[in-house]
Formats: sequence, structure tokens, C-alpha cells
Amino acid sequence: MRPSLLVPAFFALLGSASVAQVALAQGTPNGTTTIIVVRHAEKEAVPATDPPLTSAGNARAGALVELAKDAGVNAIVSTEYLRTRSTVAPLAAKLGLTTEIIGARTSARITADSILSKHRGHTVLLVGHSNTVPDLVAAFGAAKPADICDAGYDNAFVVTVPASGPASVLRLHFGAPASCDTK
Repeated sequence: MRPSLLVPAFFALLGSASVAQVALAQGTPNGTTTIIVVRHAEKEAVPATDPPLTSAGNARAGALVELAKDAGVNAIVSTEYLRTRSTVAPLAAKLGLTTEIIGARTSARITADSILSKHRGHTVLLVGHSNTVPDLVAAFGAAKPADICDAGYDNAFVVTVPASGPASVLRLHFGAPASCDTK
């Protein structure tokens, strides 16, 4: 069995795995980079241009802390929007990290290249949007996940990029379950 398949198979046997368990099991030997890619949490409807998080969104931001606090995250990357910055703010505060801002219109390829050049061998949390998360996962070389439904705020994709060989992805869910029909 290929090493990229061993970790997901191992955790399938154990049941639900935390991001910390995945990151610790995979480690960061020889330049392996782990990127946890999530969508921003639930947002208010107004103002339409840059809304804050709802109370459910703030709760999900707290759930993100629980998901990633022990995963060895040493960099957090977000788009410039209030909803993405607010999603990662509690984790950044908990870990004492400053969130790096990347433009929401920056291509997935440029974002991935930037993260891999700055943070090779580390664990990075990257927050994006429903229409960017699948492309971001694929830009790191992992299989592109299905589109995220409008209410799909609970997805977390743990992408492992080894120094050589193919990237792999593990999909997890965090916080309150999303109301999408499929997961």
C-alpha cells in the first residue's frame, strides 16, 4: 500500500481522527508540508460586501480552535475579508500567531506556491471560500474535492505535500454538521 494511503486507512480503523492525530502521524520529515484548508464560518447577510460572522459562525471559529490547536500549526493564511479573518482569529490568538493575508482574487496556484515556498516542512491553516477551497486543495497536488454547497461550513481538508511524491488529502468535518444533503 502506498504511504499516502496508509494514514487515512489507519485512521479509518481507529474511527474519527483529529487533525492533531493526522499531523502527528504524518509528521513533517524531509520537507513534508501539511495544509489544513477550511472555508470561512457562517456569515451574516449584511453588509453584503464584507459581512461579519453570525453567532453560529463564531461558534464554528471556536470549533476550529479545538480541531487545530494541537496540530502543530505554525502559520495561518487568510483572505482579506472579515469573515475569513474572524474565522481564524481565535486560533491565531490561542497560538500567538499573526495571520498572513493573501488576496481573495489570488489564484489557487499562486497561493499554493507562496505557502509552499514560505512554509515548507510546516503545518499551515488556510481559510478560503466555498468557491476557492476545492481549487486550493487541488493546487497543492491533491485530488480536487467536490464543490462545497452554500451551507457547507463544516469541511476541513488536511492536505499532505511530501518533499517528493504525490500529495494526499483527508477530509474531516468540524463544528455543527452542515445542512448539505451530501457530505
